[in-house]
Amino acid sequence: MASKPLQEPAFLILSALAAGPMHGYGIAKDVETTSEGRITLRVGTLYGAIDRLAAAGLVEVDHEEVVDSRLRRYYRLTAEGGARLEAEAHRAQAQARRALERLAARTAPRGTTPGHTTGAASSGLGAGPVTA
Repeated sequence: MASKPLQEPAFLILSALAAGPMHGYGIAKDVETTSEGRITLRVGTLYGAIDRLAAAGLVEVDHEEVVDSRLRRYYRLTAEGGARLEAEAHRAQAQARRALERLAARTAPRGTTPGHTTGAASSGLGAGPVTA
């Protein structure tokens, strides 16, 4: 049985940690930037999501440091988290490719074969990362 797809904030948190260990504020800023401002994680939401991802074995504490008398905890992606992120990215990429192929077929002139267009569906969409 396939695992349930990740919610977009969880996907973006894992994606942020794929770049290397980060503390909570760094993760939140990366998510906001990557989502082009669509997703802003409040502190409770962020740490609740991190706790769920940690409980699932997808992230773990990397290290802690004290900055201005406050504890700063850094998180990292686990091997299982990296595999899950990769699987989710491929799933999203495949869904986007199918949607673009269907749109291209819908607008293709009669007499042409769907999937053999020169538009976005055949432009190498599968070659790069999918962003939300």
